[in-house]
Amino acid sequence: MVTVALLAAACQTEPQPVAADPAEAVMANILSRKSVRSYTADTIPAAVMENLLRAAMAAPSGRNIQPWSFVVLNDTSRYDEIFGDNHNMSMFKQSAVVVVICGDTTVVRPPRDNPDAPAVQQPSGTWRDDMGAVTENLLLAVEAYGLGACWTACYPYLDRMAPVKQALGLPATVVPYSVVPIGYPAGDEQPKDKWDPSRIHYGRW
Repeated sequence: MVTVALLAAACQTEPQPVAADPAEAVMANILSRKSVRSYTADTIPAAVMENLLRAAMAAPSGRNIQPWSFVVLNDTSRYDEIFGDNHNMSMFKQSAVVVVICGDTTVVRPPRDNPDAPAVQQPSGTWRDDMGAVTENLLLAVEAYGLGACWTACYPYLDRMAPVKQALGLPATVVPYSVVPIGYPAGDEQPKDKWDPSRIHYGRW
C-alpha cells in the first residue's frame, strides 16, 4: 500500500506524457487547457510550483520590461481579508494555492525625447498586455503538469482590487491583475472547442 501511494504521489508531480513530435505536444497542451473550479485536497510540491512560475516568467514582454510579480498564497484563514466578498472565494479556499499576479503600471527609463537624461518613472503602455501573456503562460504550465486552474479577473474591478492591494501591501504603482487558484482537479472538466474558421480573414476583412 505504501509503495502504491508513493507511486501515485510521484505521478502527480510529473508533467503529462508528451507526444514524440514537439509541435504535437505543444498543440495538445494548448488545446487541452480548460478552466478548473474544483480541486482535491492534495498539495503541490514546491519544485512543481517553482516550475509553474518559471514558465509564467518566460512570457513575452513589451521592450522586455517584465512588469510582473507574484504573491503565492496557501493560508486560507487570510482569504476573507485578502479577497473581501469576491464571488470566487469558495474556489480559492478549495485550491492548493492561489497566485495573485501583479503588474507594475509604470516603468523607469530615460525620457523618450531625451535618451541621455536621467531615468524617470513613467506610465507603462504595455503592462496589461504583458500581464495577459504571463497569466496564460501560467495556465498552460498548469495544464502540462496535470493540474487545474482558473483565471479570475481582479483588474480593473476596484472592489476586487482594493482589499487585495491593501492586505498584501502592494506598492502604489502595482496592481493585482489576476487571481489564479491552482490544484489537482476534483472533477472531469473538459476543454471547450473554440475553433471558428469564420473568424479568420486573409488579406483584408
